[in-house]
Amino acid sequence: MKRRELKELIEGGENLQCEFKSKFSSHEKIAKEMMAFANTKGGYILFGVDDNKDIVGVESEKGETELIKEAANNYCEPPLEIYIDYIDMHGKEVVVAEIPESDNKPHRLQDYQKDFDINKAIVAIRVNDKSIQASKEMIRIMRARANDLQLKKYSIGPIEKNVFEYLSQNEIITVKELSKLVNISERRASRTLVKLVRANLLMLHVKDNGEEYFSGLE
Repeated sequence: MKRRELKELIEGGENLQCEFKSKFSSHEKIAKEMMAFANTKGGYILFGVDDNKDIVGVESEKGETELIKEAANNYCEPPLEIYIDYIDMHGKEVVVAEIPESDNKPHRLQDYQKDFDINKAIVAIRVNDKSIQASKEMIRIMRARANDLQLKKYSIGPIEKNVFEYLSQNEIITVKELSKLVNISERRASRTLVKLVRANLLMLHVKDNGEEYFSGLE
């Protein structure tokens, strides 16, 4: 990365694909941040830049790099692919960690479990300028897409028809709303909406606070 590109990233502020860190905090916290980028659209973490866009620099670029690599390799499952650059800005060293969008989603916090347990796995995603915990719905969709499990032949039943009728009168629907609408469990409502997303019939959206809703295709 060139100095000009870094300057543009800093001026753009924290967003969906950029996060500032004045310094490395903890392996677990940084692993979650990097994982969120890998599970979403990819992005950059700038170490040595604070939340006000001030360049504070890092104490040791080598030390910071080792901590970042440890977080990516030992605290994420599967390990993350990352690229690291060092850029001098006004005599202060900024460490840039680039995390590409992963082809192997979802990445979870290392739990040393042989199999993925959706009820226990800690999976983070990026929403605007925040990293948040992914819901079970989002995790199911990520896993299906990673395995190319698009539902090409999906029969529309009474519950699905109720979803589309509801959306014809309302812009969005949530798991709880569908559960109440047709008197089914939230678990069944969740699976129904996830299948509709996998069949490319609905879209899943996430608010800043992590709340999720579904809508028709735009």
